Amino acid sequence: MTQPRSHPLPDDLFLVAVEDPDSGVVTPTLSVERSPAMLLSFAANHFTEAASRYFKDHFDLGAVDWRLLFLFAREPGATAAHASRVIGVDKAAVSRSLQRLEGAGMLAPGELHANGRSRGWTLTKPGRQMHQRILRVALARQKDLLSGFDAAEVAAFCDFLMRFLQNLERVEGDG
Repeated sequence: MTQPRSHPLPDDLFLVAVEDPDSGVVTPTLSVERSPAMLLSFAANHFTEAASRYFKDHFDLGAVDWRLLFLFAREPGATAAHASRVIGVDKAAVSRSLQRLEGAGMLAPGELHANGRSRGWTLTKPGRQMHQRILRVALARQKDLLSGFDAAEVAAFCDFLMRFLQNLERVEGDG
């Protein structure tokens, strides 16, 4: 991973001039095409909405549900708090999804941890089977989304996103 640059990027890199239709005054605002944060936000919203509809229609699972299935397949025994941090949704949404998935027989809670409040969660056999069904679809959809990219571009894109996430954690930590 590349270290953060020591010099700030210029504001003009991200701005576009817009004329107010009433007054004719030109003022700057963010350019959607030149602002990675805007592009990422818009892309994430569109992606999540489309994926949510697809997974709800085909698997009767919500967006948080299928994200948790992938998380617990990768990290058996992870806690709800950890899941919330990793997938980037609030703990209440994770808790509701855990209840749905447990009720559907796809997740099993572990014993309470020493703190008496948290517990790890694991996929059950039906949960692992659902994960495998969704995984095939997720891979196909991912390949469609990355059509026109070569392997090096995908690796660079992932590197950029990981660095962006690290910066986001730092910015969130700064309050």
